Amino acid sequence: MIELTDLSDRSFVLNSELIESITSIPETKISLTNGNYYLVKETPSEIIEKVVKYKKSLKYKGS
Repeated sequence: MIELTDLSDRSFVLNSELIESITSIPETKISLTNGNYYLVKETPSEIIEKVVKYKKSLKYKGS
């Protein structure tokens, strides 16, 4: 799960396993595998960093 900010400055948590694609249009559009999408303030690079950090944290919890 990663924390993101929508265009109204509200924080929400997204299940990163559902991300299908990330597009910059100029805001960032996150398309999900279920057909939904979110427009967020974070850049694609920031989202990727959050996903990698989250996945690394899972690896250490499983050790």
